[in-house]
Amino acid sequence: MSADATTVNLTPKQFGSDQDVRWCPGCGDFSILSQVKKALAATGAKRENTVFVSGIGCSSRFPYYMSTYGFHSIHGRAAAIATGVKAADPELNVWVVTGDGDGLSIGGNHLLHAVRRNLDINILLFNNRIYGLTKGQYSPTSPYGKKTKSSPHGAVDFPLHPLSVAIGAEATFVARALDVNVKHLEYVLERATQHKGISFVEIYQNCVIFNDSAFEYASGKDTKDDQTLYLEHNRPLVFGKDKKKGIRLNGMDPEIVDLGDGVTEDDLLFHNERQAEPSLAYLLSRMRYPEFPEPMGVFRCVERPTYEDMMMDQISAAREKQGVGTLKSLFEEGETWEVN
Repeated sequence: MSADATTVNLTPKQFGSDQDVRWCPGCGDFSILSQVKKALAATGAKRENTVFVSGIGCSSRFPYYMSTYGFHSIHGRAAAIATGVKAADPELNVWVVTGDGDGLSIGGNHLLHAVRRNLDINILLFNNRIYGLTKGQYSPTSPYGKKTKSSPHGAVDFPLHPLSVAIGAEATFVARALDVNVKHLEYVLERATQHKGISFVEIYQNCVIFNDSAFEYASGKDTKDDQTLYLEHNRPLVFGKDKKKGIRLNGMDPEIVDLGDGVTEDDLLFHNERQAEPSLAYLLSRMRYPEFPEPMGVFRCVERPTYEDMMMDQISAAREKQGVGTLKSLFEEGETWEVN
């Protein structure tokens, strides 16, 4: 949302509430909270026009810490409530804050339908691959074999991959960021809030108590250059400390190659976030550590009519044809009976 030229933009601090932030020391949620406030300030958002909706979990404390409107709702239903909020007032700037347990387990159905409808809302999925609030059970994104309190012999579930699910439902904006890469996270959040349509952002978030260092490969000083790949629109997929490695297609499969000895950047796969066909974005979402460097950044950013705009068009067309109507006429239309 862009601010009017005469409007004084709020500072990040002004988006924060007076509530004590109650997350564990060192939790990645602190960084996300900070970058969301920066992104809102940078895009000229208004507190009175902004709504945060959450479900249940550590991430779902979020609305308390924002000086905006908010709902701390029930387990897994944040996307459904956000749908109602946006439908009731399409002008609102609506955010859903959820976790891998809340959003992908009990809330998977609601999340999926919010995505496919292309509501103009922002969904932030905090992914720490564990249930933190309920003390360390495995979640829908925990890796196969993960030993937890609820899977002492190792989880026999195969994990969901959130971006693959979102792209499969044809989300119009899909991105991934890392809690400790604050500049990149702020950039992704700014892009998300400026997008017209559904924005689905997966944020790798470290749980220091129950799943510490789950993303060390992506954040560690000695590993991050070789294990992550930052996407740039219309640029080749290059990574590594010296930018000497790349990704090219071998038939339909991606493969890692070393640049040089006849291999140039022109041989590599080029990223196109604006491609209407989601197959490339889906392929990138399937590239995972340790076989490949994990892509970070914007996977997909395309335009499509939003749910609330199409809904309001239908309402306007019906009113033009039939008039505004009244509640009394609605109750009394059709067959009625009088019971004495």
